[in-house]
Amino acid sequence: MVEEAVKSEESKINETEDTKTSSVGSDGEENVQPEEGEIVAGDDDGETLPSSSLSRPDTAVVQHPLEHSWTFWFDNPSAKAKQAAWGSSMRPIYTFSTAEEFWSLYNNIHRPSKLASGADFYCFKNKIEPKWEDPVCANGGKWTMTFSKAKSDTCWLYTLLAMIGEQFDHGDDICGAVVNVRPRQEKISLWTKNAANENAQISIGKQWKEFLDHNETIGFIFHEDAKKLDRGAKNKYTV
Repeated sequence: MVEEAVKSEESKINETEDTKTSSVGSDGEENVQPEEGEIVAGDDDGETLPSSSLSRPDTAVVQHPLEHSWTFWFDNPSAKAKQAAWGSSMRPIYTFSTAEEFWSLYNNIHRPSKLASGADFYCFKNKIEPKWEDPVCANGGKWTMTFSKAKSDTCWLYTLLAMIGEQFDHGDDICGAVVNVRPRQEKISLWTKNAANENAQISIGKQWKEFLDHNETIGFIFHEDAKKLDRGAKNKYTV
């Protein structure tokens, strides 16, 4: 199911345009490229890059709207080390609302295996911040899968496609997903908004495993437990 979506959308984007940025700007000056493992925002004041900037003017492209708009967020590990409060270094990067915009972005950003250790890369429904304190996330929780170092790239893509393609029966309960890159492993977590709705959470967990062809047991932790107990929080559901 998800594999078919990958092939279909990649063929669409290949027929439209190549959005990769030239190394030389229109004014003849060389553009500054980000360091390896870093993702940068659209401008210096932290504003999200508007989706319209992804398309060349004079190029007619058929757009396939998504049911929701989604925003990529990035937490730079070097910036995190300088911040006292968790989440204060987190920044929105891009917002997209069509399949074409998603592929234009995805084809031009680092995969998890290329991100610096300590980085957190998020994709959440627009207007929902990937924080426990966000009103939509406050009563939620998360499913988590763990991968060996540099082994989460494909599952990260399939997770994104399942979310933005509305393939979950309880998709309205999904807030977004995050990939955490660490020195020895990588984790992908799927955040939901109503942790107490066991039937919805179990359905989401089972479908996520099915979409990714993941055979290992995964657990669901309430955000409220994670806030109180940190790493001592226990799984409330498993599938």
